[in-house]
Parts: sequence; C-alpha cells; structure tokens
Amino acid sequence: MKTTSVVVTRVTEASRVTSPDGVAVEEPLEISVAWLHDGELREKTISVTMRTPGDDLDLGVGFLFTEGLIRDSGEIESVRHWGSPNKVRVGLTPGSHIDLSKLDRHFYTTSSCGVCGKTSIDALQIATCPLPASEPIAEEVVRSLPAILHGAQNAFHETGGVHGAALVDRSGVLLRVREDIGRHNAVDKVIGSFVREDPAPMRDAILMVSSRGSFEIVQKAIVAGIPRVAFVGGPSSLAVDLARRFNVTLLGFVREERFNVYSGEVGGHG
Repeated sequence: MKTTSVVVTRVTEASRVTSPDGVAVEEPLEISVAWLHDGELREKTISVTMRTPGDDLDLGVGFLFTEGLIRDSGEIESVRHWGSPNKVRVGLTPGSHIDLSKLDRHFYTTSSCGVCGKTSIDALQIATCPLPASEPIAEEVVRSLPAILHGAQNAFHETGGVHGAALVDRSGVLLRVREDIGRHNAVDKVIGSFVREDPAPMRDAILMVSSRGSFEIVQKAIVAGIPRVAFVGGPSSLAVDLARRFNVTLLGFVREERFNVYSGEVGGHG
C-alpha cells in the first residue's frame, strides 16, 4: 500500500474544515543478500532504507546494482520478500560473490562531506569508464519531460508527498516510472526494474527525476549506463563535476518550458 488516509484540519483565512487526506506510507525495508561460500549459505544485511512500499523487489535489485554490488541479472538466482513484507532478500547464483568492501563507497556518498564526495568520484573512476557519446535529444523532448513524469505519478496526485523517477526514450515515449518517498529509492526502483528484465532500453534514454540534482543520483545513472539525466530542481556542484567527467548530459530546472544544460548537449527542434 503506497498511500493511506488520515484526518486533517484544513485551515484557510476563512475556515477550518476537518476531512480525510491522502498521505504517502513510509516504512523501513531491509535489503539482504545471500550466497554460498565453500558450501555454506551466508547472508548479510546490506541496507535498511525508509521507503514507500511497492516495487520492493525492483528496489532491492536496483540498490545492489547501482551500488556496484552486483553487475547484472545473471548474478541473481532469486529475489523475494523474506519473512516479512518489509524485508527483501536477493539470492546470488552459485559462484557469485559479493564484494562487501564496496559498501564503504555507499557510506561516503550518503555523507555530506566534500572530501567523501571526492573519494566517491575517485572510486567510481576506477570501477566505471566514461559513458560513450550519445546523440543529443531534441529540445521539445526535454520540454515534455515534466508533463510526462507528472502525468504518471499516481501516488503523488493522491498525496503530494512522493518523488518520481521516469525513464523516457529519446523520442519522448515513457518507458517506465516508479515513485517513492525517497528520491534515491525511486531511482533504484526504476533502474532495478530494467535490470531484472532487460537493461538495454536504459542505454539510450533519459532519466527524469522530480528532485534536485544530487551526486548520488548521477552516480546511479552512470553505473546503469544512462547517458542523460534531468532534474526538476538544480544540481549540486559535485553532480555537475561527475556528469562532465563521465560524459553524462545533465539538465536542471526542467520545468515551465525551460531548462539549463550543465553538461553535454541538447539538439535543436527535431
């Protein structure tokens, strides 16, 4: 259940009215991974994140993938809720091994320290090459992104309290959208949904996110091979740095028929 109803008092200058209101559900999700080591089954809790329930399996897979803990769906034997609707366990295929040292990078990226951010960029540079050059998308496609995302955000329309992440192809066709109270979770959900099925559509698409442009989200896009990222809000300096270094087209303030290009290029009217 993504939303629930609570009784609120709506206050205006002229009145006070008590009525039901929709709010986003927020609950913890424990993400764990299990694998065989020398014939012994091992399990490790990787993360506990506050999320909006729904698309939990996508979130679990997306988180492991964008954090570099798995490389593709071939390493996943199973993914399921495990003993609770608030726990997802990802079982790895025989022979797969998870590098738990990569969790150090996750710690760095969730802090707000500039030195930690630089450490994360350096770590990502070692693990990932810059993305190949992508053909600029047309201005009218960029201008259409806010409406495409907004139109697909059912939980947002009910609550006004969740973020959305959409993947749109270069002609402006919506491929998929996911929502969550956390913007990073929404991104992991939409990426994870493709990792579980077919990652190919991500490689020539644009990720549109209903938030500011953070370093972490650009980082997730790079790991997923997404060459273009657009935000409703403005990006951070570190996000711009990262996008320029890894050949990602980065767009900010994509709203109200305008946008800023911080990295890469946007074509004319296609």
